[in-house]
Amino acid sequence: MKITKVEAIELRLPKVEEITAASQDTLIIKIHTDAGIVGIGEVDSSPRVAKAVLEAPFSHNVASGFSRLLIGMNPLDIEVIYEKLYQASFYYGRRAVVIHTLGGIDMALWDIAGKYYKQPIYQLLGGAFHRDFRAYASTLFGADGKTTRDIGKRWVDAGFTAVKFGWEPMGESEKLDLELVAGGRRGVGDKNDLLIDAGCCWDTKTAIRRSRQFEEFNVFWLEEPLAQDNLEGYKHLSEASNIPIAAGEGEAGRYAWRDLIERGKIDIAQVDLARNGFSEARRIANMAEDHGLRVVNHCYKTNISVAACLHWLATCKTGFIFEYSVDEGPLRLYLTQQPLKAVDGVIRVPNEPGLGVDLNEEIVSRYCVSVSSGKPAV
Repeated sequence: MKITKVEAIELRLPKVEEITAASQDTLIIKIHTDAGIVGIGEVDSSPRVAKAVLEAPFSHNVASGFSRLLIGMNPLDIEVIYEKLYQASFYYGRRAVVIHTLGGIDMALWDIAGKYYKQPIYQLLGGAFHRDFRAYASTLFGADGKTTRDIGKRWVDAGFTAVKFGWEPMGESEKLDLELVAGGRRGVGDKNDLLIDAGCCWDTKTAIRRSRQFEEFNVFWLEEPLAQDNLEGYKHLSEASNIPIAAGEGEAGRYAWRDLIERGKIDIAQVDLARNGFSEARRIANMAEDHGLRVVNHCYKTNISVAACLHWLATCKTGFIFEYSVDEGPLRLYLTQQPLKAVDGVIRVPNEPGLGVDLNEEIVSRYCVSVSSGKPAV
């Protein structure tokens, strides 16, 4: 079996709002083979930049675009392909968008392997410790405590037993920070879990202070309160905080993760499959668990990423809760034919071959960005 074609499909909503929501656009990778099997993957990055990583021409041996290198290779040689692409991007890669793009390719290759062997990906990865997960509703803060309370109540009423609020306007002032968390607690109630994603908004001393102030609200975890490169700060915060510290959504590849795990001393590792792929995510999970961390997914994309995260987290011994974005945009909800919904706060791992999801080609056509205009079809 050989790879015959690689497609980098940029999707984008007609109106992209200035909010921290990654499901307004995306990059889908389709890898075609001479056996008629097509694998799909997703990249959580800047879609246009990641597309350039695929489509860039040859520059020299350690600075080449990826698509040209994939043609003719056996898609089942997943480790060989990963190493070839990693070395071919050595001078402009090793971190960030190049690893994001490698992750999307890797995801598509594992989808091909699952379809070829007629097995779900979790089985090819060694089997599932879990067949379903308690899902938490992942959403953004409201503008104030009252709005945040109402958002929390909505998702608890929908069946979730845990809700996470994140990003803006957290960090604007101490008063508003406390108001937002208090509102979130009122909304989810005392019997359910409240998770807080600060969105990298504080310095180290402020984060330590907030972690202590948030204790009265019984916060399940405090996520990414510091800049992602502030590893020393994470170490001091993790040592000082009684609330578990979660981080890692911005890390791409095992070497970046090694620094966060060993220097940052966090408690919970949040791995994004659309920024790492299955091959690296498996290595990262093993490293994190060997260091005594618990492993969860980060996911604020489409159901392609949801499916990938479910397969991967199922194979992680310490996986214990699943991030389920409740963004209601069309790419988030309708890009795949299979909805992959959380029911009564529980989401099941797909059991079909490969990722277990198929693209909704009508949605792809509607939101595909034209090469000539740079705009979606709608």
